[in-house]
Amino acid sequence: MPSYKGYRYPSEVIAHCVWLYHRFSLSLRAHEELILERGGVVSYEAVRQWSLKFGPDYAAALRRRGPISGDEWHLDEVFIKAHDRQSYLWRAVGAATATCWTSWSLTAGKRPRPGGSSASSSEAPRPCPREIVTDKLRSYGAAHRTVTLSVEQRSSKYLNNRAEFSHLLTRQREYAMQGLRSVATAQRLLAMFSRISPHFRPPRHLMPATAYRTEMTRRCTTWNTITGTASMTLAA
Repeated sequence: MPSYKGYRYPSEVIAHCVWLYHRFSLSLRAHEELILERGGVVSYEAVRQWSLKFGPDYAAALRRRGPISGDEWHLDEVFIKAHDRQSYLWRAVGAATATCWTSWSLTAGKRPRPGGSSASSSEAPRPCPREIVTDKLRSYGAAHRTVTLSVEQRSSKYLNNRAEFSHLLTRQREYAMQGLRSVATAQRLLAMFSRISPHFRPPRHLMPATAYRTEMTRRCTTWNTITGTASMTLAA
């Protein structure tokens, strides 16, 4: 449990601001207005600092309590521009849309090994999967023969929608921030964002309303436990 010693705001306010920042694709100033509407006076810079300070601890705790990723990973890449420099974000998504692994590459031809250690990786090393699912981009085949020959590869035009949807949330966050300042900033953000945001996004289209509310209550209880707060009020 993180320590809030030395902060004049209660832990409930800090945890709620971090939750707002990673759950909704809004700017820092928009979050400041949301807190002001509820009677709190918090600057947008405080929200940013709290996210940098407590976000990694929250994300690590959610990762330990998260679902098992499984042995089938859906791998996809997306181009992201940070400080006018194009880079490549790789993300592998496992069971229950859990992010198994993310990594950055500044070169189009460089494809890090899933599950292996990498200087640009924003996740801790994980065991290699049994099978990776990719789209029909031909370069995946060359990368598979080079670095993941022991892992079975399955290519399909439609089976990789799970990984492609995970990139959509990253794009929304990037748009709210009006672009990424640097690759290091993006790494810190996505290491937290890829854990906190999906935690509050169960597959609603697969659940009836009662089951969805029950699941969200359970996830909010988990959030209260790892943040050390008494309660959490869901926003619409």
